[in-house]
Amino acid sequence: MPAYTKDGNVVCFFQSAHTFKARYATFGFSDKANFDEDSVSPVAFALKELTAADEAMIGALVKKAVR
Repeated sequence: MPAYTKDGNVVCFFQSAHTFKARYATFGFSDKANFDEDSVSPVAFALKELTAADEAMIGALVKKAVR
């Protein structure tokens, strides 16, 4: 499955619904994501489809996760 790494550590990943025989595809963040400044942070999203707004929101979270 596709993943983004930083310094050899997986920061975020995509899991196919088909491969895992799941209802939804999943986009998630590992504990290596840089979300420490927040008291609550998203770590996984169920994806049915990806709109431009969804893509922008996830892109902003990825940028935050890898700083």
